[in-house]
Amino acid sequence: MNFPRPLAAPLVVVPIPIIEGAVRLMFSRLLRRHPALFDRLGEHRAKRYAFRPTDLPLSFVIEPARPSVSVMRKQLEAPADAVVGGPLFLLLALLEGRSDADALFFSRSLMVTGDMEALLALRNALDSAEIDLPRDLGESAGPLAAFVIRTAAAIRRRALAGENAAWN
Repeated sequence: MNFPRPLAAPLVVVPIPIIEGAVRLMFSRLLRRHPALFDRLGEHRAKRYAFRPTDLPLSFVIEPARPSVSVMRKQLEAPADAVVGGPLFLLLALLEGRSDADALFFSRSLMVTGDMEALLALRNALDSAEIDLPRDLGESAGPLAAFVIRTAAAIRRRALAGENAAWN
């Protein structure tokens, strides 16, 4: 499932600092819950990893050595050592280590370029991290945490239903 166009369209005009602020907040919360996330990258920790959702007008660049995340308009395409492109929901499933990256690559659901060793190291790190985005990000919603977690989990299930993703 692609990210709904009516929700993606406004991202063309929303200022990058606003989007980046929200993404950085989520990234820092994720790193607090998984502080060893990038430990398994070894020599690849200094690499830049770009994620380019095909259904959003944005790209995301992760720099594990700092650790930091940057957001930019897709047309700017910041340099990166390794790049993964595909629908946002599949990229998030990869982040959680719940989908079979090889199957998605060979079915052409994902586009992968650049340093393959770095991407394999990142995939191994993500697979062992046991990330659960609804839980990890939803728990910061205070008294609404249970509602946010359930809603986000339902969105994930619906978004990935019928996709050619093999679940671990």
